[in-house]
Amino acid sequence: MLIQRKAISRTVVSAIVLIIIVAAAAGAYYTLTLPRGTSGTTSVQTSGGATGLLPTYVPSSKSVDTLAIDEWVWPIDDLNQLYALSELPWPNWLTYTVYQPLVSVNETAEYQQGTIQYLPGLATSWTVSSDGKTYTFNLRQNVQFSNGDPFNAYQVWGQMYGFYYLSGNSSTWLESYNFFDMSTARFGPSTIALMQQSGLINPNSRLMSIMTDSTWPIYVTGPYQIVFNLKSPFVWFPGAFVVFDGLIFDVQWLLQNGGFGTPTSFNSYFNQHPIPGTGPYAVTQVVQNSYVKFSQNQKYWGKSLSAAEIAAQPIWDPGHAANVIVYYKPNNIARVTDLQNKVVHISAVEPSEWPVITANPSFSFVEQPPWAGEVSLLGLNGHVYPTNITAVRQAIVHAINYTDVYAKAYQGLMTPYVGPEYPAWRDFYNLGGVSEYKYDLNLAKQLLTQNHVDTSKFPSLTFNVQAGCESCTNVAEVIQSDLSSINMTVDIHVISTAQYYSPFGSYQTNLQNAQQIGQLAFVNSGFGWSPATLTPADYWVTFVNNASIWGNWPAYSHPTVQKCVDAFTSTSDVSMIQSLCTAAQKQIFDDAPYAWIGLFKLWLPPGGSLVWDHNTVKGFLVDPVWNGQNTGPVFNTVTFG
Repeated sequence: MLIQRKAISRTVVSAIVLIIIVAAAAGAYYTLTLPRGTSGTTSVQTSGGATGLLPTYVPSSKSVDTLAIDEWVWPIDDLNQLYALSELPWPNWLTYTVYQPLVSVNETAEYQQGTIQYLPGLATSWTVSSDGKTYTFNLRQNVQFSNGDPFNAYQVWGQMYGFYYLSGNSSTWLESYNFFDMSTARFGPSTIALMQQSGLINPNSRLMSIMTDSTWPIYVTGPYQIVFNLKSPFVWFPGAFVVFDGLIFDVQWLLQNGGFGTPTSFNSYFNQHPIPGTGPYAVTQVVQNSYVKFSQNQKYWGKSLSAAEIAAQPIWDPGHAANVIVYYKPNNIARVTDLQNKVVHISAVEPSEWPVITANPSFSFVEQPPWAGEVSLLGLNGHVYPTNITAVRQAIVHAINYTDVYAKAYQGLMTPYVGPEYPAWRDFYNLGGVSEYKYDLNLAKQLLTQNHVDTSKFPSLTFNVQAGCESCTNVAEVIQSDLSSINMTVDIHVISTAQYYSPFGSYQTNLQNAQQIGQLAFVNSGFGWSPATLTPADYWVTFVNNASIWGNWPAYSHPTVQKCVDAFTSTSDVSMIQSLCTAAQKQIFDDAPYAWIGLFKLWLPPGGSLVWDHNTVKGFLVDPVWNGQNTGPVFNTVTFG
């Protein structure tokens, strides 16, 4: 879960609305509509002629033998879907193409009109109890995984509890949300052994008695129905299954190939041998750090869908290429050359070669809508001297020249924001209206003086940056220069991806590894961050939660803030949540655990994007969580002209 991109100016016309399609306990369907911010956009053309577009699906009947795509980074944790627990692998090239979601999203409405609409996925529908706490998902029937194993509720049950087990039996195993009372669930190695003995296609009576036990928070009522019993109402619950933990894989095959592994050592066999999915493609070849080849899944349940059905939900498209090859090419010039020479159809282009793209009228690129959730933020470690001093963190956030950061690292293609929320969720964004952290050197010096802080006695601040990220180093150098103005020395350490990520993990992990993390750490090394779910709680439970599984880089926690975080999953009273989060917003502003750098305007590494020749490629869809799951296109939706 990292991220990047850009865009140009646009006009805005429509309101952001969240539409949640659910069903009442009695079975009558209804639509709950909640207003969100404002904005809307269609396209923008650069002065040289390249066109920036919000992604959309363009129907076409033309097919090709091989679709070729150049990607800029090899997936972290390879192709192992078990790491969805930690919002990885990233980028996940198998998103929707191999692994399909339990709940889907109307992506055209999301990107073009700023409307978030939950739609059926592998769950064809769901009902909600009158108290809002019990969600019953009805699953799609007659669906097979690519190896022929049947998809059913037993497989989903096994996946959910497998994640729970791998989390170390954490109550916040589902993307850091404290949804469930797990005290009644006695799931562990003995249950997994029983699953291996019984199988999940036709479970034996012993396993069925466990899976149907309604005292557990997740249980099945039959082969095509699974129930999630929450501790408290959460109206956005379906949004937790749009990507990551909601992408379904074949647990039966997993059990036959070594199982889950352990909480401290996930089964690494699946790194290069991906677990089968139900999607329109299957992986046929993996060459580590080189490419992944996909071929159309001959057992795909959606092969016979009508044009009208695909138009209604394009992510079910069987695909318009018999084969797809996604190449990992770390050299930016090589990726642009491949695109120019028509070696590939779509390519990720980073900032250094962006002028070549914007000068070409045949090229189009993906831009972000203004309500998108990809953010850049700098964690200020409150557990290491001297950033454990509140006044020091406050001085740092005002000593950073954000405009200079935008210009020198992101080509000016970034806008300010106030975290932790992102603008799509207007009802929970910047509650109380605190100001953005603005560049004010006099204020920074004043804060230090008033609090009797002598920076001349400080050690050098450690700022680790991931190797191979041009913009990350640029940002670090700007901040290094800025902090020298308040007599703070910053040592930039460019280290490998493995070294960079090794100390990070849950809130507790980051707390324990505070010294190794250092004083300054860009969340994802400056690449950026996008949501792991489509709910307004996502960034609260990620960045400022003492039960965060992944993303709380500075290990920040405060009782006032935690009350807001906990309220999302403990009450259905939206006014109460907003009141608690308003107090939390002010506390976060005062504590300054993060410098909120900005919102990205383009899709890929800061200042770059996915690029294609619009004379050949007509359209495609992308990640519904704004690059939080995958940087590439959902390639079964790529259409050709």
